[in-house]
Order: sequence, then C-alpha cells, then structure tokens
Amino acid sequence: MTTTIELFADPISPYVYLACHHLGRVQRERPELEVRVRPVLLAGLLGHFGQLGPAEIAPKRVFTFKDIVRRCHDHGLPLAGPATHPFNPLAALRALLAAPEADRLKALTAIVDAGWGEGADLGDPAVIARALTKVGLDGPALLAAGEQPTCKQALIAATSEAATLGVFGVPTFGVRGELVFGQDRLPDALRVLAGEDPVQPGQVAEMLARPAGATRRVADKPVMPRAS
Repeated sequence: MTTTIELFADPISPYVYLACHHLGRVQRERPELEVRVRPVLLAGLLGHFGQLGPAEIAPKRVFTFKDIVRRCHDHGLPLAGPATHPFNPLAALRALLAAPEADRLKALTAIVDAGWGEGADLGDPAVIARALTKVGLDGPALLAAGEQPTCKQALIAATSEAATLGVFGVPTFGVRGELVFGQDRLPDALRVLAGEDPVQPGQVAEMLARPAGATRRVADKPVMPRAS
C-alpha cells in the first residue's frame, strides 16, 4: 500500500508553516507515513501560470495575514511572522535541496518555525544556517552546498517539473499521482492515500469538457521580478 505523501513547498508561504506541523502530527500518529519534501520556487510557479502572488494583491495580502493569525490560533501554533515579507527564499530552498531527503521535513519545519513562528528574516542565509543547525543539521555546509551551480540548477528543474505536473501553488500534496492544494486539504490527501477519494474516473473530465458560456478578457498586469 502506498504510504508516501509529497509536499511541494516554499517557506515564503505561511501555509507551508501550517502544513509542516500538520504533517508532523500525522507522522507521529502514523509512523509508516513517508513525507517527501519537494522544494519549489513559488515565484517560478506563479510566472509559469501567469498568476499574481497573494502579497501582490493588496486586499489578499491583508486577508492572508489575518487568516494565518486565525489558523495558528486554532492549532495552538506561535506566530510572529518573518521580519520581511515577501523575502528572497532562494537560500532556504537551495539548502533544503542540498539536505538528505530523509531530513527535509525536519529542515523545512525548522526554517518556517524560525520565520513564521519566531519572527526571523528568512531571506538572511545566516538565519537559515542557524535554524538548520538548531535541529542537528550542518547549516553552514548545507548553505554552501546550495550555492553550487548543480544545486541552483536543480531548483530550477524541480520548479519546472512541478509546474509541468500541474502544481500552481504551495503547499501542494502529491499522492498517488493526484495533486491536492492547500494545508487545510491534508484530510483530502489522506483520503486519496487510503484509496477513498470520492472523485470518480471521468467525472471531472466530463465537466471540464463542457463548452464555456462566457470568456473574460484579462488585462496585462505587472508581475514581481523573479529573484536571481
């Protein structure tokens, strides 16, 4: 039986903070569950699909921060919010890719805890190094490995592959070839994992095949530049 959940993640999203703790709780209850963290650059996904990020839409940015306060309150998680937001997540993402796969959930949780839980600047490589070292990893070594050209290229490739699969945002759970978006949809991902998905073969395809009754003209909008 499949016992693996993939987590497509970028620490820039507060919902990745929640997803890490939800998955950690489920893993404690179900030790057989394997979580594979797949670091991706959210800005790259947004650019691929022509979307704006929540922080680029003023009312959505306000709502997102209010929502994360409510969600953290509901789940008993501390919340300070990172010192800057948006921030450049490349150092964090590359260090995650450099980490052994078995340590990535621990590493990602340490990073989001430092920023979203404690208020550190997740755009600062020194913060990332300290967070990783705090959980028993070699933070400076992982940062150094992340700066190697092969690791930089691996992040580009991982983001491109995720977009090709249909990952349009984070956190997204990958289970049995299905994608489930959003930290609050982890119960749906677990249903898919258990073979209890209520979605029937062909059901959604039939609805998607119906003709559009109206179309919307979308004006060109500026998108934040992709970090290099």
